[in-house]
Amino acid sequence: MKKNEQTQRAAKYLVETDWLAQNLDDASLRVFDCTVNFVPNPDAQPGKEPPFMFESGRANFDAGHIPGAGFIDVMEDISDKSSALPLMMPPAEEFVQVLSKLGVDNKSRVVLYSTASPMWAARVWWMLQAVGFESAILNGGWDKWTAEVHPVSTNPCKYFPGFLTVKSVKRIFAEKEDVLSAINDDNACIINALPPEMHNGTGDVVFGRKGRIAGSINVPMGKLHDPDTGVYLPVGQLREIFDAVDVDDADKIITYCGGGIASANNAFVLSMLGYKNVAVYDGSMFEWGNNEQLPMETG
Repeated sequence: MKKNEQTQRAAKYLVETDWLAQNLDDASLRVFDCTVNFVPNPDAQPGKEPPFMFESGRANFDAGHIPGAGFIDVMEDISDKSSALPLMMPPAEEFVQVLSKLGVDNKSRVVLYSTASPMWAARVWWMLQAVGFESAILNGGWDKWTAEVHPVSTNPCKYFPGFLTVKSVKRIFAEKEDVLSAINDDNACIINALPPEMHNGTGDVVFGRKGRIAGSINVPMGKLHDPDTGVYLPVGQLREIFDAVDVDDADKIITYCGGGIASANNAFVLSMLGYKNVAVYDGSMFEWGNNEQLPMETG
């Protein structure tokens, strides 16, 4: 893909802060804060449970948000409560019902952001992809918005309920059986979005066992963003990062992390670069690391 084509493609996936500030009055626009916070887990048993818990970011939203924006409660409203694993994708119909109540319809232009890591916006973006709905992520998120002194509000959201339908169900979430199959497939690429020390097994035990899914390679989520501004790196640099791990040679790409969140950020970037063969392992290390029968490696 030529450089100008890459840039044009990125513009469909990313919204810049200046554009959003100029278009907040667009009646079709729906802006959502998707924040989830990590907080310490004082009751965690070392080696058996992660030292952190997830906490809804609603308090972040209440303290200040982009004017007119709504809040998507990833933990409470769009995670599968029937699963023993956290933050799993719920049934498609349940998911779109929640988004409809929040004000989204089939013609809405949805922009997602987070006051914490951009991976939470990417997670919701990926979930929307799974039901055939195109959305965009605010490049740089809340940090860039406030750094540029754009307006901030504490008023409640005033979006009226919409009617969003499942346009198509895309199989872009992988299960452990898909990953097991990919391990033995020379044409598949399994990418770990966690930090290097977790990939190599040199850090503390977080997800039951140290290390990574056997045969997987490491592209840490944080490597995809400018460390100072939080914006996504230029598409040329992003392509170089993934070219370095030979994703072009893969017929199938599966991304994973701890719970399918950071890996959604990698999957978002791969999609922005034009890859069509990407799936997120939804159970990720919460499932894999705690099952002794599933192969892992360190080093």
